[in-house]
Amino acid sequence: MANRIVCHIPNAVTCCNLLSGCIACVMAYEMKYELAVGFIMLGAVFDFLDGMLARLLKVSGSLGKELDSLADGITFGLAPAMIVFSLFKEVHYPNFLLPVTAYVPYVAFLISVFSALRLGKFNIDPRQSSSFVGIPTPANALFWGALVMGLHDFLLSDGFNAIYLFVLVCLTSWLLIAEIPMFSLKFKNFSWEENKVKYIFLIVCIPFIFLLGIGGLAAIIIWYVILSALTQKKA
Repeated sequence: MANRIVCHIPNAVTCCNLLSGCIACVMAYEMKYELAVGFIMLGAVFDFLDGMLARLLKVSGSLGKELDSLADGITFGLAPAMIVFSLFKEVHYPNFLLPVTAYVPYVAFLISVFSALRLGKFNIDPRQSSSFVGIPTPANALFWGALVMGLHDFLLSDGFNAIYLFVLVCLTSWLLIAEIPMFSLKFKNFSWEENKVKYIFLIVCIPFIFLLGIGGLAAIIIWYVILSALTQKKA
């Protein structure tokens, strides 16, 4: 009996990830962005814990893998899309787009579609055992959450409009499935020579946080993509 309970512990944690993502979607729809991002980050914690527990308890299986992808699709795919959906309702629109303002927000769900493609690709791609090809879905979700929380006033200003937001949606959606190798932040040791790129990444991240606050997390994701593109060899 105890063994049967133990084997379901990682799946229960994965379900907590899924629940966090569902709540984040509701918060995003209600334009409670801080709460939405908070629940996305909580989901990320559960996403980390379920894998760690599965390895610790040696109970990993096909059900856990499928459930994990389904949960990630909500927390890191649908939830950020809902944040952008709500943001589209707030931003300024050029005059020529005014007749279609009711329909433009649905462009946000490209994030969900490409996140699902990303997760499916990740599950069957043997190249991604120790690094990534394309930006990971949690990083993309964090980018959107940090952008909306940290730069909300700018996003609603005259210097920004729905066209720029549309371009950002298309760009980040493409990055999810792009053939761009991304380095992993996992350390096997702490030597400078083997972890030079990771150390450079972390050092540059510090001023982003101090200067931009929560918005600095969005800048960090951009820096992560740029540094990966400059340093990683084609997988």
